[in-house]
Amino acid sequence: MENQNLDSLRHTCAHLLAASVLELWPGSHNAIGPSIDDGFYQDFDMGDVKISESDLPKIEQLMRKKVKEWKGFTFKEVSLKEAEELFKHNPYKVALAQEFAGEGKKLSTNNPGGFLDLCKMGHVENPSKDLQHFKLLSIAGAYWRGSEKNKMLTRIYGTAFFTKEELEAHLKMIEEAKKRDHRKLGKELGLFTINNEVGQGITIWLPNGSVIRREIENYMVSEQIKLGFKHVYSPHIGKKSLWEKSGHWDLYREKMYSPMVVDDTEYLVKPMTCPMHIQSYEFTPKSYRDLPYRIAEIGSVYRYEQSGELAGLLRVRAFTQDDAHIFCTPEQAVEEFISVFTFIQKLYGVFGFTDYRVRLGIRSSKEKYLGSDELWKKAEEKALSALKKVGAKYFISEGDAAFYGPKADFLIKDALGREWQCGTVQIDFMLPERFGLKYIDHEGKEQTPVMVHRAPLGSLERFLAILIENYAGAFPLWLAPVQVTLLPISDKHIPYSKKVFEELRKNNIRVELNEEPATIGKKIRQATLQKIPYMIIMGDQEVEGSTIAVRSREGKDLGKLKINEFVQSLKTTIEKYVS
Repeated sequence: MENQNLDSLRHTCAHLLAASVLELWPGSHNAIGPSIDDGFYQDFDMGDVKISESDLPKIEQLMRKKVKEWKGFTFKEVSLKEAEELFKHNPYKVALAQEFAGEGKKLSTNNPGGFLDLCKMGHVENPSKDLQHFKLLSIAGAYWRGSEKNKMLTRIYGTAFFTKEELEAHLKMIEEAKKRDHRKLGKELGLFTINNEVGQGITIWLPNGSVIRREIENYMVSEQIKLGFKHVYSPHIGKKSLWEKSGHWDLYREKMYSPMVVDDTEYLVKPMTCPMHIQSYEFTPKSYRDLPYRIAEIGSVYRYEQSGELAGLLRVRAFTQDDAHIFCTPEQAVEEFISVFTFIQKLYGVFGFTDYRVRLGIRSSKEKYLGSDELWKKAEEKALSALKKVGAKYFISEGDAAFYGPKADFLIKDALGREWQCGTVQIDFMLPERFGLKYIDHEGKEQTPVMVHRAPLGSLERFLAILIENYAGAFPLWLAPVQVTLLPISDKHIPYSKKVFEELRKNNIRVELNEEPATIGKKIRQATLQKIPYMIIMGDQEVEGSTIAVRSREGKDLGKLKINEFVQSLKTTIEKYVS
């Protein structure tokens, strides 16, 4: 009920925003204004008017003035014809009315006083009393109906709470989030670049970011080998007919790029690796003794995302998945699901995520899916059985299934309490049947295997964005691009520093030597800004005593150590994470 009330408060604030903008800029039109997880937004067609975030205080000031007169909403059910007449000046409201009527929904107008609108959502009973603590946050562009074929509208974001304390806490969190923004830190720390010359939504990993990504990939491969996965490489493109057979071309086409023609044959860049891994399964005949057959790949895929949806590494067009497919008997499916779940629990613990929940996506009557009702029922029963056996904290979400089977998505909370969708595990009876996959059971009869799809981290790009923000760029030792920096106080300390450098590098420690002719204070500041875990300061005492003076990035002086002691300490710390 509390969330429902908050949604009503925020949706009411979206109405207030619409009324204020239309008064300030006559001739503009409001479109939709829903509540969202952390606030609300309202879309506007501003005509030729361009507004910016510098206009937000002016809008907010009028909102505070207007809300004093909003004592409560009046509602009236209207016919489509009446709605079209009432809102004939606003093409967006007319389009919404026609859509709702076409779906058999009732049409209702609301008016809090001097502002008539068409709306189907809840509102607070007394806006002048309840709607006191709100803030407009930002402006962005958004296509009407989310389609690039439609007009670009102006979207204003805001948030609202019932108490001043809640609002202030949220605004403080937003400021902290800005400091942690992975796009900002990615540039400052030299992790990645996304630019228009290469293309929107396409990531170039810079040396520092490549180190982090490689460490994660190496860890994933090592852990998956222990679990019996065999790793493969699959091509970036495949014949269009392959994607027609898998059902992607019919049911996932809006996320796929247009075909390219080679020797009169159409090819597509792959949006998923599933059909490729199926080819690995089909390469040799299988019996029940060969199952589970586990295939894994750190594989790049390509999906079309609208430009307005792209957001740094969080939403890209070319990304890499820690993908895998398990081919098993129906009797093995639940245990394989549980094994994946257990692995994900371990994995998230390594990266410092301990608070997460699971969303089980099932079919919706509004969407198209592969397969029969019977197969879907079996798949959903297997997924539910696995979640119950493992004791997972889960909730069911209708319509969030993959087109070939139910899927359990893992929603993790970061250091700021924000929730992110990362890993997924899915049970699929559909694709094995569609591709005619078989194995010979213990009675010598042909049977169809089950596929368990899984990607514990999901997109590596998205997961790294979350890690950057969760750690605020201060990566744990095992992931830090540079683990140790050597800071000689003067040129005479460089020869000894080089000896220490070689000793650290020989022990596979990622180390750099700062030979710049700068003061030691400046060198320490540079290393601190780069969030390097350890600094070794080299002066006369260290040279004479064949020791090192170690300082952490937090500013703690760890004292003088022998180099072998420090190396062993680093290795022990790293092993705690990845062993």
